[in-house]
Order: sequence, then structure tokens, then C-alpha cells
Amino acid sequence: EVQLVESGGGLVQAGGSLRLSCAASGFTFDGNGIGWFRQAPGKEREGVAYIKHNLGQTSYAESVKGRFTISSDNAKNTVYLQMNSLKPEDTAVYYCAADLAPSSMYRVRWYDPQVYAYWGQGTQVTVSS
Repeated sequence: EVQLVESGGGLVQAGGSLRLSCAASGFTFDGNGIGWFRQAPGKEREGVAYIKHNLGQTSYAESVKGRFTISSDNAKNTVYLQMNSLKPEDTAVYYCAADLAPSSMYRVRWYDPQVYAYWGQGTQVTVSS
């Protein structure tokens, strides 16, 4: 059974940092893509970042480029999202999701929620002004 568990969310002041973790069981990250999404109240789910380690692919939404960094630790089967210089508009529930496309496939539409097969339960990030 594939499971994704996010952790690391919380309340932080604007300008602060948080590191989210996504721990997986039931499959391995190596050769698969992992995306981070977020959803604020009343808004659509938004792709934030994506990693496919075996291809060296990392992709980011324009709104987080230069502030967020996605990385993976394959030995721990965990993907991280380091979030720096947080802004109130970053407030949302953050989800990680698994993209089980073939390992050789470079995922162009990584920001499309429909390409993901499995989702975690989410972790709340709140940035106060």
C-alpha cells in the first residue's frame, strides 16, 4: 500500500522558514516524481515544486522560485520542501503527491494534479504578517 505522510507545517512569521517533509512507504522515490502542492481556502490546488531525482529534474512555480527548494533523501525515502522568506500568501495546506510515470519520463506538466496517483493528507502552513 502506498502512503505519503507530510509533516513540518506550523505557524511562522513573515520572513521566516519552515521545512516540510514527505515520507513515503509502499514505493521508492528513485525513478518516481514527487510534487508539492498547496491549497488555500477558496482557491484551487496549486503546484509548488516537483522533483524526479533520477532525471535531475526540479521544477518550481514562479511564485516560489528563489525562496523554496525541493530535495530528496532516497535512503530515507523522504522528500523535503525548504521554504524560506515566507509570505502571508504562502498560507495553505501543503500536500505531497506521487507521480508514478515511467522513470525515463520527464514530467512537463508536473503542476497538473491529475498526473499524480497518490496524495498525502496535507500539513497546514500559516504565515502571519
